[in-house]
Amino acid sequence: MKKLLRFLIAGGVGFVVDAGVLHLLLWFTPFGPFVGRALSIPSALLATWFLNRNFTFGRSNRSLAAEGFRYGSVGLTSALLNYALFSSLLVSMPTLRPIIALILASAAATAFSFFGYSRFVFRHRQNP
Repeated sequence: MKKLLRFLIAGGVGFVVDAGVLHLLLWFTPFGPFVGRALSIPSALLATWFLNRNFTFGRSNRSLAAEGFRYGSVGLTSALLNYALFSSLLVSMPTLRPIIALILASAAATAFSFFGYSRFVFRHRQNP
């Protein structure tokens, strides 16, 4: 339960980074919500990797490159799921505010991310 709480805190920080970058891009650039979100997601992934590695799960016993690859694989899959849901919501409901679509899509991707990170990326090998 402690790891789940820490994961949700790290995810909350990632959400703030994602939403903040998206908001800044929408406010200060000509980018729309689709391009803006494609640019905000990598910022959030970097923030959550750092927090999940150092605060939530602890460093794995894999090399930094292997851990980074696994984290990126799960993160990219989760981000694609998140982005697909975000885009689908905006296309199907044109009056929906982008921040609401972001909240709904992020919530849906959270369970997938926790499972992937805890089982595939940061799972510590047991000594035989």
